[in-house]
Amino acid sequence: MQRRHLLAAAGGAVAGAAGLAGSAAAAPAGADALRPGKTRLISLSHVNDPAKTNIYPGDPAFTLETIATIENEGYYLQYVREGEATGTHWGAPGHFNAGEPLADELDPNDLFLPAVKIDVRDKCARNADYALTVDDVKQWERRHGRIPNESMIIMWTGWEYKWGTPAFPNLDADGVLHQPGFAPQTVQWFIDTGRIGHNGGTGIDTFGPDLGTDPEFLASLLVYQRHRVSLEILAGLAQFPATGASVLCGGFINHKGSGSTALIYGVIPPGAHA
Repeated sequence: MQRRHLLAAAGGAVAGAAGLAGSAAAAPAGADALRPGKTRLISLSHVNDPAKTNIYPGDPAFTLETIATIENEGYYLQYVREGEATGTHWGAPGHFNAGEPLADELDPNDLFLPAVKIDVRDKCARNADYALTVDDVKQWERRHGRIPNESMIIMWTGWEYKWGTPAFPNLDADGVLHQPGFAPQTVQWFIDTGRIGHNGGTGIDTFGPDLGTDPEFLASLLVYQRHRVSLEILAGLAQFPATGASVLCGGFINHKGSGSTALIYGVIPPGAHA
């Protein structure tokens, strides 16, 4: 690859980031504006490392290959081979539903959302197939208040601490995944009550919003409609507060992309603490 191509690509990335930052002023109600020096950013992503990345069964292998070195070419560059849903990533509605928006059809504000975190680690530790219920959410709301409309609702299962080990996919003898997720009835309730609205979504620290034992992906089919997104294989959730923060999704905007491997930021305003 010629160096001028690299510089052009870098310029495009900077322009894209500037455009996203510029759109923050028009962020959805409840999403805090980015305030350098005031707002704290945290990473909600695992490092993209083939040696430590669990691959969803059937997805392509993930490799990093050094194709240029400073000693030989004057610059360092890796060639990345991976699926769009490898490691920490976000998914666009068209990832599961034909005719719904794909990555390049979303607005930047679809990727900048007010967020809440529901901690069900204890229940998931006791039951790898635990499904978040409406009662769980109502109990959470009695303590923290109603989840705002158009929110990103994050289910913290504790699975992030299993990343890079066989305990993360948690396959049984028949090759079936055993991971917690959102009960489809709960996702439908989020939709019916406006909590994830037109462009909210769900987030989780497992492979996705579905129970690992659900071959029909019922939760995903519900989440991935309209302009809703799913954040998957999240990390660093201990630093993310239950309320008052936002999420900002980076990554590539591929043509007709199903989503993107991403650095997902937790946007923590002054006064918000985990």
